[in-house]
Amino acid sequence: MEAIVPPEVTAELTQILSNLVLGDNQIRSNAEKIVDDRLSQTPELYILALAQFSTQADTEVMRSFSLVLLRRLLFRATSQSRLPLYDHLSSQSVATLERILLYSLLHEPASVVRHKAVDTVADLANQAMARGRPWHALQTQAFRMVEAGDVVTREAAFRVFAGSVNLIIDLQTEAIVGMLQKGLQDPESIEVRLAALRASVAFLAASDKAQQAQALALLYPMLSTLPALPHKHLPAFLHDAHAAGVEHPGALRTAPPRPPRVPPAAHRARRRRGPDADRRAAEPRRGRQLRVPAARAEWPERIWRWGLSEARPGMVRRVDGWTAVVVRGCLEGMGEIPEDETEVWLEADPGEDPTDDTYPHVYEQSVDRLACALGGKAVLPSAFQYIPAMLASHDWRLRHAGLMAIAAIAEGTSKVMQEELGKVVELILPGFTDLHPRVRYAACQCIGQLCTDLEEVIQEQYHQQIFNALIPTLEAPEARVHAHAAAALINFCEGVERDTLIPYLDPIVERLLKLLNPASGSPKRYVQEQVITTLAMVADASEATFAKHYSSIMPLLLNILQNANGPDYRKLRAKAMECAGLIAIAVGRDVFRPDANTFVELLMRIQNSPPDLQDTMLTHYLIATWAKVCQAMGEEFEPYLPVVMSPLLAAAGTKTEVSVYEDAGDEPEDREGWEVMNMDGQHIGIRTSALEEKCQAFETLLIYSSTLGPRFVSYLTPTLELVLPNLRFFFHEGVREACALLVPVLFSCGKNSGALTSQIVSATLSQLITCIANEPDASFLASLYRAFSDSMRLLGGPSALPSELSDGVMEATKRQLQSLADKRKARAARPANQIEEEREDLTLIEEMEEFALEDMHKLLVAFDPNHPLLVAISSVRDLGLHLAQGDGEDEEWTEG
Repeated sequence: MEAIVPPEVTAELTQILSNLVLGDNQIRSNAEKIVDDRLSQTPELYILALAQFSTQADTEVMRSFSLVLLRRLLFRATSQSRLPLYDHLSSQSVATLERILLYSLLHEPASVVRHKAVDTVADLANQAMARGRPWHALQTQAFRMVEAGDVVTREAAFRVFAGSVNLIIDLQTEAIVGMLQKGLQDPESIEVRLAALRASVAFLAASDKAQQAQALALLYPMLSTLPALPHKHLPAFLHDAHAAGVEHPGALRTAPPRPPRVPPAAHRARRRRGPDADRRAAEPRRGRQLRVPAARAEWPERIWRWGLSEARPGMVRRVDGWTAVVVRGCLEGMGEIPEDETEVWLEADPGEDPTDDTYPHVYEQSVDRLACALGGKAVLPSAFQYIPAMLASHDWRLRHAGLMAIAAIAEGTSKVMQEELGKVVELILPGFTDLHPRVRYAACQCIGQLCTDLEEVIQEQYHQQIFNALIPTLEAPEARVHAHAAAALINFCEGVERDTLIPYLDPIVERLLKLLNPASGSPKRYVQEQVITTLAMVADASEATFAKHYSSIMPLLLNILQNANGPDYRKLRAKAMECAGLIAIAVGRDVFRPDANTFVELLMRIQNSPPDLQDTMLTHYLIATWAKVCQAMGEEFEPYLPVVMSPLLAAAGTKTEVSVYEDAGDEPEDREGWEVMNMDGQHIGIRTSALEEKCQAFETLLIYSSTLGPRFVSYLTPTLELVLPNLRFFFHEGVREACALLVPVLFSCGKNSGALTSQIVSATLSQLITCIANEPDASFLASLYRAFSDSMRLLGGPSALPSELSDGVMEATKRQLQSLADKRKARAARPANQIEEEREDLTLIEEMEEFALEDMHKLLVAFDPNHPLLVAISSVRDLGLHLAQGDGEDEEWTEG
């Protein structure tokens, strides 16, 4: 292409761009100033020079960089005005710019640079269209590129249509559908088919209803891309196909015939929670936590979070073939573990395992999410069509994948799986004696997962078989395996009855102690951490019976707290704290008393040591352990309140850290401990790690006040001063729930110590009434009513309330009854098909409302068994959709 700008400008620009990509901050900063200066003086010349450079630079890196920079500069506001630079260009310069970019789009040899050219071209086309200036030359060229002989050019054409759907949206629908179908069925290139799929998604998203009706022919080729895909492309295809369904779920109701079946094959890798999911499993559970690195966690999130199966599960169940194809695709991908990674896996610390970044995890978490969205009746038959054969395969990767698949789908299919649980356990147990360590690891994962997802059921019915498999696995020669067996015991103990556990207690503790303190060699630190956590849970589950092992374990834990110093031992020290606290609770104060003073002194030393800013666990574990010591010591803990209350009240009073971003592009990518949510069109970043600390602080205040009763009186007022405003702390439900529970407990403390004044009663109940009147969340509304009723009962019943409080709570109740009635009427007015699609969500909403109505009912009956508002409660209940009846998910399923 001929030169557009003088060579001296090109030479200067080459040097400027070279400086911009350098790592030296000063050089780069100077280059940025020069760019700003040149653009302010001769913008058209340098924009065209930059465009020309994107076609003539020697390296792919510089051509790509110039395209990215061009795109950024064109639509950035200038220093002289608020208008972007593009709007200052003459029509001649715009035409020249477009001509250069069209040349780059057509002739760029490197696919990575061609993709940058597509992005720039599509952005320019969209901005031009927004200004009433359609880019006809691009439209014409893109249609010619669709028919090109080389796949790179065809892919670029469909990428352009995906990025700038305005180029095709107003053309004849039949012709566009035909073009997209051809791309979806491209015989030579997966990349072309993926680009065509993205263009199809964009076309459907921008279409009106008439166009959608004509575009139905696209749906079958879009879905049929899935079975034949190489595994590395499956996540991207799932993401885009699901995006189409989310944007236009109605189109799939008339979807074409079932896609052809594909041959089986299956595999996969490790998952999330289960045993090793959360090494803090001995703490009160706050829900599932996926143990995946951030980079890996994003893959399944992109595939499924906005996916059709999650967004419209009711509808997807009725699309013949969808579930079968996706399940099979996931099972196939789960078996693609690289053969040569086992040695790396064996030597890796589970928390820093490089094999966690291999691609089978995408499929594992995808089938997990699919099962949660669609349920057991939809997913189990498809999954168990292949899983038994996988478990019997000569290939260890298939056996591993089969076990991990059972673990992955357990949560979403638990109701139906329960009907055939015996057969499922029989399939799993041989994995514990498999020759390959990763299969034995997967067996531990699978049992641990089932113990969580079918809690109590599997422990009650199959405890003997599970213990007979897990206990010997604690002696496996591989650290990864015996640590995971210990982790699986945590999940088992969370749902086991004490009497069921007792016969197995001695062999479990004996083997755990051997792992913690082996006769020869030194154990891996992660094994010690896991064993200590498991011992804590075993102690918690066995209660006082654990006292026989107290003298063997507590000295080891105190020794760790005394000597495990330095950054490498942070986690071990935290786990030792936690374990010692849980053991103290389990054995009781009489057994613990001789060591109580030593333990407390160690905790005080740790608390008063210079702060380690890198130790993000310490505060959490200290607060939690002090709470456990309080529970173990009871009223004897009172002298230590001055030590613990100051930092605890400070944590409870922490202000929320919030950042507001103008658009999603401004959000920081990897800001650990933060989450971003969309509220009223704004992107709000919230420091969630601080929220968890705040919640823990209030939960600990609840433990102290309920355990110590009137001995907590010195802290009654400062605690209430924090509780009342945080009843409306909308950023974290756990904070609000803990505050609601604290109110009657603090009333009891004040009453029994003589410190409960009429001013405290009036201020507290007035705040509760205000919250009741305005609370939009039915679940928390029930908690507020319980807090009010329990507090009123402590005061002596309704007769003890001043009239303004009695009248106030009645007015608040009338307001809530009207609000609930309006919500239920609006729901009932929805179309029947919409109600069916959202059946599960609506059922949960009404279940929460029923809890609130039940607690309203109890309060009103306390005032008057024949209170007139009781009739209103019955009327609101009658307005419900009553969808929970005949749910059907627990119907029997048998393996085909």
